[in-house]
Amino acid sequence: MRRNRNVKILATLGPASNTRESIEKLFRAGADVFRINMSHTKHELLRELVGHVRAIEADTGRPIGILADLQGPKLRIGTFPGGPIMLVVGQRFTLHLNPVTGDQTQVQLPHKEILSALQPGARLLLDDGRISLMVDEATPEHAVTTVEIGGKLSDRKGVNVPDTQLPIPALTEKDRADLAAAVEADVDWIALSFVQTPADVAEAKKLVMGRAGVMAKIEKPQALDHLDAIMEIADGIMIARGDLGVELPLEDVPGRQKQINRAARKAGKPVVVATQMLESMITAPAPTRAEVSDVATAVFEGADAVMLSAESAAGAWPVEAVATMNKVAERVEGEPFYRSIVEAQRAEPEPTAADAITAAAHQIAENLNVAAIVTYTASGATAIRASRERPNVPILALSPVLKTARRLAIGWGLHCVVVEEATELEGMVDQACKIAYREGFAKPGQRVIVICGVPLGTPGATNMLRVALVGRAID
Repeated sequence: MRRNRNVKILATLGPASNTRESIEKLFRAGADVFRINMSHTKHELLRELVGHVRAIEADTGRPIGILADLQGPKLRIGTFPGGPIMLVVGQRFTLHLNPVTGDQTQVQLPHKEILSALQPGARLLLDDGRISLMVDEATPEHAVTTVEIGGKLSDRKGVNVPDTQLPIPALTEKDRADLAAAVEADVDWIALSFVQTPADVAEAKKLVMGRAGVMAKIEKPQALDHLDAIMEIADGIMIARGDLGVELPLEDVPGRQKQINRAARKAGKPVVVATQMLESMITAPAPTRAEVSDVATAVFEGADAVMLSAESAAGAWPVEAVATMNKVAERVEGEPFYRSIVEAQRAEPEPTAADAITAAAHQIAENLNVAAIVTYTASGATAIRASRERPNVPILALSPVLKTARRLAIGWGLHCVVVEEATELEGMVDQACKIAYREGFAKPGQRVIVICGVPLGTPGATNMLRVALVGRAID
């Protein structure tokens, strides 16, 4: 099950893809990691989906990653008993903390945190940004606004507050319960929605206690103000362009996508580009040219992974969507100028032994034309550092820890293999050569680079590089 590309594909599971048969089809079409959206998934179904993925993993012998995406705080207005209303540009509209009868002039906003934080001049966006209100007067009990962009407004539409940092934790009580259930079900990644500050990520990591990686979703402008600090704490980053595109001007999103992607690559943290990548394939068997270009842009940027949401979860063509994304990624990575673009964005190695070793492996791989770089890693740190370099040869990530191999399934260029724990260096190098041959990455007579930490089994101590010859008699 070797992939012919470096970028990974995340596929969201849902009504169109929640059976074992359909999940296996998505995997064989190209999905490397499966996302479970906890906004729409009960705990019983979560455990069932994890069981399906693990069964497929056992059948295929390849580690598969699972990401549980937490809902986060959902901010919504109240209801309109008389039916939807039409807001007109320039009219006054008031939002009340306490219950009121929603009508043409007012509606309830049952979130004291929003009303307490609002200041005159702040914007409120309703219904995914379709309606924009400017705050004229704000108290803890109500906000008087002027309609800047009007339109039809109906019950329980979402609220975004792009100009204001809200005193709302990223983890709700539902999220805490979902997180506990996801960790208990043995997922590999927890995606944290609506991150605003590093403290949001730190709280989630405290609850996870190292049992899964924590991925911070960047979808609030406030997170961009703390991007470096969030990057330092988080294990991975998701560029969630849906809400980010609501709270930022649309024309700002491409630039912020590049900013976040490059910051994640510099920090050596896996980065996922998400939302509306092949949106038209929810209903159509083929994407638009613009969507193909969008996927290609993320691949050219060297993102670790690209993600499908409703396309694979609820669309009419889930397998075709994964197959299309797979074909686009393969084609882009085969372009003659792909390497030069990826290399141009390469970050300088940090002044550590581990970064020096992996940077050297990248350089030696080019000079000696080796077949592959093989990393031996228990924690995953060595493989992630090798991936950060974006070398022009495949990376085999060998790990004696199944959970580590599953978590690494999201990393750029990493082909993960679970191995027996090595006890001595020569045996580990021999094992690396045999697996490189067995997995189809190297032929007898070719060379591979082996990097690891010595003494073996020492976490985070990447300090050895060996150029090894793949033998002619491999059993």
